[in-house]
Amino acid sequence: MTFPSSSRTPVPEAESASALVHGKFRFFPARVIETRRLGPSMVRVRFGGEALRDFAGGGRDQSFSLFLPQPHQYAPTVPFDAGDDWFRQWRVMDEGERAIMRSYTVRRHDRDHNEVDVDFVLHGAGRASGGPAGPASRWAAEAAPGDRVVLLGPAAEDNKSVGFQPPEGTDWVLIAADETALPAAAAILEWLPGHLRARVWIEVPYLKDTQELLSPAEADITWLVRDPLRQPGTLLSKEIAEATFPDGAPYAWIAGESAMVKTLRRHLVGARGIDRRHVTFSGYWRLGATEEDLRIEKMEAAQ
Repeated sequence: MTFPSSSRTPVPEAESASALVHGKFRFFPARVIETRRLGPSMVRVRFGGEALRDFAGGGRDQSFSLFLPQPHQYAPTVPFDAGDDWFRQWRVMDEGERAIMRSYTVRRHDRDHNEVDVDFVLHGAGRASGGPAGPASRWAAEAAPGDRVVLLGPAAEDNKSVGFQPPEGTDWVLIAADETALPAAAAILEWLPGHLRARVWIEVPYLKDTQELLSPAEADITWLVRDPLRQPGTLLSKEIAEATFPDGAPYAWIAGESAMVKTLRRHLVGARGIDRRHVTFSGYWRLGATEEDLRIEKMEAAQ
C-alpha cells in the first residue's frame, strides 16, 4: 500500500528555509502529509515540506530529534536562531510552552518529493497499552494532515547520527530489535549489500505487528511475539543466546529497551567472543523511564 500523491500538503514559503544549528545538522519545519496504521502498536506518519529538500539522511539507522507542539499550540516552539546554544535555550523555556522533543529514526526518505516517513510506536495508546501514553504516542495516534512539526536532522549524509557502520571484512551481520527499533532495522535491511548475510531477530507485542521486510542481502528474519506478562526483550535475549551463528566475521547491531540491549551486548562480547568494537548498541528506551529522564542521566554522566 502506498500513500496517494494527491494528498501532499504544501508547506508555506515562510517555512521553506531550514535553520543551521551546528556542523551537519539543521532545523527543518515540516507538516504531516499522511498517516497509516501499520498494526496494533505502530502508525506511520509521512512528513513533507520545502525545507526537507536539504534533509540529507545517511540511511540505515539515521536518527533525528522531532519537536511536537504542546496540545494547546498550533506549531512547536523551537529556538531556531540559537545556533549551537539551541539545547540550553530549549531547556530554559517554560515546560508548558517549549516544544516536546523526542528521538526517532527515519524509516524512509523520499528526496524527490521532500518527504520523510517515521514509524511511531503507540506506547500506552490503543491496543498497544503498556502503561500511560506519552505525549509523542498521543500525538501520533491523533496526527492529521497539516499538523506542524520541526525536525532537527542531518544536512549531510556523513553524520554521527548513523550508528550502523559494519567494518571492512564483515561476513555477516546480526540485528536484534524490539518494536521501537523495528523501523531502523527495516531501513538497515534495505541498505545492506547483496553479498552480506544477515541474521535478524525482532520482538513485537502482537502477531499483527509483524511486517514484510525486504533486503538485497540474504536475510534470515525471526519474528518473536512477546509474552505480555514478561519484561520486553526477555524472549529476544533468550532466542539469540540459544541460536547457532554462521561462520565468518560478524558485526552486531542491537537496539531497543535498555536492559535487553545491555544483556545481549554482554552475551555477544563475553560468551560469543565478538570484538566489542564490532557491536553497535543503543538503548532506545528504558522500562519505567521517560526520554527526559534518560537525557538528564546522560547529561549528568557527561558532567
